[in-house]
Amino acid sequence: MNADATRRPGRSRRRVSLRTTAGMILVCAGLAVSAWLGWEYWGTTWVAHRTQATVMSSIEDSWRRGKDSAVVSQGPGGRPVAAGAIVRIPRFGPDFAVPVLEGTSDGVLAAGLGHYAGSAPPGGPGNYALAGHRVTHGQPLRDMPELRPGDRVVVETRQSVFTYVLDTGGDALVVPFTAGWVLDPAPSNPDGGIEPPSGPVGRRLITLTTCSELFHTDNRYVAFGHLESTRRRP
Repeated sequence: MNADATRRPGRSRRRVSLRTTAGMILVCAGLAVSAWLGWEYWGTTWVAHRTQATVMSSIEDSWRRGKDSAVVSQGPGGRPVAAGAIVRIPRFGPDFAVPVLEGTSDGVLAAGLGHYAGSAPPGGPGNYALAGHRVTHGQPLRDMPELRPGDRVVVETRQSVFTYVLDTGGDALVVPFTAGWVLDPAPSNPDGGIEPPSGPVGRRLITLTTCSELFHTDNRYVAFGHLESTRRRP
């Protein structure tokens, strides 16, 4: 038997070992990706729902004590922010209630809806503009495409309940995330397309924004509505 023949079994074993190692690495990588996706989709939503419930309790407690808003944390290491409103959208079911926090940082959007800085207060003149996740982190606006003109968005504060009526559907307008005109006090579409009503009806608006796809996208769904009625909170 020559030398090459005596080395072949060792080479074969090494090839098998390399294939086994590579296979194990691929399996581990697949499990890691699956675990990450599971956490992003279900884990963050589970945590966010608990956080939202805590924030809503803080808001309601502050109202009972005569304060307009509660100061809550955006999350571990996050700076405190104000939270002073609760949004209810009947189209999404009788139990749908999400707190509104000031700002649109990652921490804020993981705890509820975010109120764009500089936009109008609830019920105020101008444009009350809100942002929310469509998937992960509680996904409060997951069903945004189901919204239709005429649907109501109810915003509750310590003293008042504001009922807005949507003028556009939840998936009627898609814009790039850089389209700042949708946050203007009186939004005017530079492309001449969908925009909120003008005149007296358009003086007190609400704007909802969220991702247009379930996973990462640079585009946003935008829905516009106007204030229909205001009543004193019981």
